[in-house]
Amino acid sequence: MKKMNVESFNLDHTKVVAPYVRLAGEKTGAKGDTIRKYDIRFKQPNKEHMDMPALHSLEHMMAEHSRNHSDSIVDIGPMGCQTGYYLSVINHDDFEDILRILENTLKDVIEADEVPACNEVQCGWAASHSLEGAKELAREMLAKKDQWSQVFADEAI
Repeated sequence: MKKMNVESFNLDHTKVVAPYVRLAGEKTGAKGDTIRKYDIRFKQPNKEHMDMPALHSLEHMMAEHSRNHSDSIVDIGPMGCQTGYYLSVINHDDFEDILRILENTLKDVIEADEVPACNEVQCGWAASHSLEGAKELAREMLAKKDQWSQVFADEAI
């Protein structure tokens, strides 16, 4: 395959085993700040995907709650394929801490009693949310926490 400009387009999606968390890119700015982008894959590519209301609510919840665990969060956004999210952080290079932040954020989701900013003033599609769906996605991801560092099947111990 021809090398593409977008890192994830160069990833062989038939070889990955979800769920996982992997460093998907790194950029250093002119003043020395470094942005790292993580691929947080919840669902197996081309085999399953997240329902949009659950994905949307989980996005709101992770975006809000993750910032309670780190000042390094730049953004969390869903993948268009509905299989995961991208997490971007600034000046943070501790992968184990990224896993801890994700774990604590997902625990917050499970304990939440509402989806933040789930209204027409703060959200562009407020009718498309599912608190219970987001909680179920968080529970599923946490249940497989021991697999998060293994991206490819041939990495099995």
